[in-house]
Amino acid sequence: MLSMAAALGLTAFAVEHNAFWGQRATLHELLPVDSTTIVFLGNSLTNGCEWHELLGMPNVVNRGISGDIIPGLMDRLDPIVAGKPAKIFVMCGVNDLSHNLTTDSIAHDMDLLLERIQTESPSTKIYLQSLLPFNMNVREWKTLVGKEQQTREINARYKEIAERRGITWIDLYPLVVDDNGNLREEFTNDGLHLLGPAYLIWRDAVMPYVKE
Repeated sequence: MLSMAAALGLTAFAVEHNAFWGQRATLHELLPVDSTTIVFLGNSLTNGCEWHELLGMPNVVNRGISGDIIPGLMDRLDPIVAGKPAKIFVMCGVNDLSHNLTTDSIAHDMDLLLERIQTESPSTKIYLQSLLPFNMNVREWKTLVGKEQQTREINARYKEIAERRGITWIDLYPLVVDDNGNLREEFTNDGLHLLGPAYLIWRDAVMPYVKE
């Protein structure tokens, strides 16, 4: 049987999810989402933060899963949109990039994901967040070697999609990048994932939108 993502025309490499994805996704299905909920939806970068504590808001929930890709978000979207949450903050695409997908494919998948949220939960405010830079000088992620420029291209496409759909665009990339186009070394210990100080910058960037 096709996953929801494949059935809806998203890139079909992502129909098999790992054990951790299943553990987290089945837990999320049991956790309540309602019209007061603010959802942070994404991959390991989202998963790695205690958002409700960092933002000081108990109605904020973390729906990040490490290693996830845009089709994975689509496959676990049902319990989120069914609750008609107040807001959804989306960040995803770096793992899709690591699977050697084209910029067009990644942008297409994100566009379909956002379309589904808008269709099934029209009262929800959506915030599309940019991809972040990475730093191969800290650690080499072989699947991301040489893809710094593509990250910037994807962000440009994401911005266009957000503007076309009337979705708020939040560009986090320039807040954590160094002069050479890398994730600043003080913000990471593995070249990709974030340390606490980076999450404080992320928090400060999204706080006005969380509070509005």
